[in-house]
Amino acid sequence: MESFFTETLGVPDYIFSYVLLPFLIFLARIGDVSINTIRIIYVLGGRRWTATLLGFFESFIWLMAIRQIFEHLDNWICYFAYPAGFASGIFVGMIIEERIAYGKVIVRIITRKEITQLIEYLSTQHFRYTHVNAQGPDGHENLVFTVLERERLEDLLNRLKQILPTAFYTVEKVNRAAESGAIVQETTRWSIASWFSSVKRD
Repeated sequence: MESFFTETLGVPDYIFSYVLLPFLIFLARIGDVSINTIRIIYVLGGRRWTATLLGFFESFIWLMAIRQIFEHLDNWICYFAYPAGFASGIFVGMIIEERIAYGKVIVRIITRKEITQLIEYLSTQHFRYTHVNAQGPDGHENLVFTVLERERLEDLLNRLKQILPTAFYTVEKVNRAAESGAIVQETTRWSIASWFSSVKRD
């Protein structure tokens, strides 16, 4: 790679060593760490082929970056570019993950107030829900469960703040939900045992 820039493109050696090379390593680390973040999301979502393809590109980019590190062990700027790219890749990966908004979430809403307007909203938006009459420390509580696409979560929360501004709610990612209702088929807790069981099924 060095000969391509210095000989073919005519980039001076010191510019390549102390500016261009660290910058390329920095970008490579952002790329592979960002892909790693997205790959994990698809792994947990059961998207095997997508995760496998992303893993290939992640490993390839990392290999190119680490190769340049070993070929220029005397270049101290690269030692800063490598971890800086890693840290920036985490940040960029989180932004991309938020933009993708892949998967489903379960929202639990708890309130003592009347929920007729909330139920009507959930029905008009075709959100599957379950309403439970519960008992809390302060008396009767209304407990509403609903599972929806993550990309629609903000709309639900914004509407909830308008209808029931004092309601308590929690949001949790789910691995998989039954298509016929809001019953979670698989837990979001990942463990070695669940990994072995998935391997056995495959």
